[in-house]
Amino acid sequence: MADAKKIAGVIGWPVSHSLSPRLHGYWLKHYNIEGEYKAVTVLPDELDLFIKSLPDHGWQGCNITLPHKEAVLPLLDSMDEVAKAIGAVNTIVVENGLLRGTNTDAFGFSENIRPHITGKNKAVMLGAGGAAKAICYALEGLGFKEIIAVNRTKEKSDALAAQFVKVKVGEWDKRAELLAGADLLVNTTSLGMTGKEALDIDLALLPKSALVTDIVYTPLMTPLLEAAKARGNPVVDGLGMLLYQAVPGFEAWFGVKPEVTPELREHVLA
Repeated sequence: MADAKKIAGVIGWPVSHSLSPRLHGYWLKHYNIEGEYKAVTVLPDELDLFIKSLPDHGWQGCNITLPHKEAVLPLLDSMDEVAKAIGAVNTIVVENGLLRGTNTDAFGFSENIRPHITGKNKAVMLGAGGAAKAICYALEGLGFKEIIAVNRTKEKSDALAAQFVKVKVGEWDKRAELLAGADLLVNTTSLGMTGKEALDIDLALLPKSALVTDIVYTPLMTPLLEAAKARGNPVVDGLGMLLYQAVPGFEAWFGVKPEVTPELREHVLA
């Protein structure tokens, strides 16, 4: 008797914009796996029932996107150390009928920038929203000595500084000055994303050797990356973070560790 088709997916509200089905679908076909990955809209008041019914419906697990990454925590049987440290879950794995939560955003971010890092003394991070926790965790893991969190709402930066040892708070009005001596500039805000207002920042004091990355990928080259590239800084777009964060989940659900390749990038962008 053939094995039942393995099912996984992404849940959120909204979820129709997600590139994850295209990404996982590529891998399923590429590795010739009998499986399915789907996008399911789950409203906040449906989350409890949906998550608890995953094992009964034959799911191997799922990705969690906005607005459920924190709301899902009390519904799980266990969480790994990464998810606990970040305080959010983006990947659930069903194991023997139990739900284990993890967070692969930090892994995705690290893998995306690791080959391009030139120094690890100082990182400046713009924004303190949902993704910022995973990025602080990643930057500490990569060995950055100092991480300056700069956000329009200072209370959110203060919370990050309380949660992570290497994080210090910088003032939004002084964001341009804080770039002096930085090895890395990360934008985790939605500023510069398609349909949003532009990110206003003067890069004059940023060393030319500093790596600049944006975690959004619509557009692929945001105005920040365009400006950094024009003055000679190395830049990394945000698509790689999406691709790499998908690797551990796919491996856990479908039993094959997939590769991030130029062909995959082209397929997802098409």
